[in-house]
Amino acid sequence: MVLQKALLAASRRPGLRRAVTGNPATRRVVDRFVAGETLDEALAVVRTLDADGIHVTLDHLGEDITTRAEAEHSRDAYLAALDGLAALGLGAGAEVSVKLSAFGQALPDGHDLALELVRPVAEAATAIGTTVTLDMEDHRTVDSTLAALAELRKEHPGTGAVLQAMLFRTEDDAKALAVTGSRVRLVKGAYNEPATVAHQKKKDVDAAYARCLEILMAGPGYPMVGSHDPAMVQRAHELAAQHSRAADSWEVQMLYGIRPEEQRRLAAAGTRVRAYVPYGVDWYAYFMRRLAERPANVGFFLRSLATKS
Repeated sequence: MVLQKALLAASRRPGLRRAVTGNPATRRVVDRFVAGETLDEALAVVRTLDADGIHVTLDHLGEDITTRAEAEHSRDAYLAALDGLAALGLGAGAEVSVKLSAFGQALPDGHDLALELVRPVAEAATAIGTTVTLDMEDHRTVDSTLAALAELRKEHPGTGAVLQAMLFRTEDDAKALAVTGSRVRLVKGAYNEPATVAHQKKKDVDAAYARCLEILMAGPGYPMVGSHDPAMVQRAHELAAQHSRAADSWEVQMLYGIRPEEQRRLAAAGTRVRAYVPYGVDWYAYFMRRLAERPANVGFFLRSLATKS
């Protein structure tokens, strides 16, 4: 947890950001987790994953928005992404994930602005037979994000949400969202949260994840199991059997570049699998959170830099 907190803090340091993004050796590692900087590169990855029987959720990276113009750029990037996905004809096999911070959520009157700008993205997704999932960020954004979810679901009931098991409040949120038609991605959480609102020990986060997973799998909604942990994925299969869930009534989600062979294995065995596929030039904060999540990622990163140097 100490290493994790250090890496998460580093994700907000401009000087370190410049050093990492300006290092050519970093690209080899980043390419493992990020599907390129352009939409065309991302769509090529989508086609490859689809050929392997893996669904996708596409994320245009960009979080530190400081002006309305930047927020509108995020909206336009997602509209372009949906145009690109429409041409592939994958329907619900390819959705998009959005962070409301990229739509101006942290600006003055940011809740209303983010909702205004994300609406056309939800409309465009519905028009091509797919949907939008609202990513969850740090604990200060949860109420605003869930309120936006409630508004969007009035016209776009397939809009999904993300819950982070590390937050104390999440079991109650899971109960509230475990309803018919609700799509919920459950993750452990990748933000540096204070002890006043979140579990700090891995074993406590794991236990909270298991409890929330049981709530979602027992309900009539559509659980999205966001985990690379074999024990959690196995538990999800057990709960699906226990509650007589059809194979198309839930799915496993994993990050692009993490356990790709396992993603293919699960898909081949009949589990619905969706890869979270990020792309774009603003990849630094996302990349640092991936390093923070798994110590093995840090070792991979350091070995790659040493090899290139």
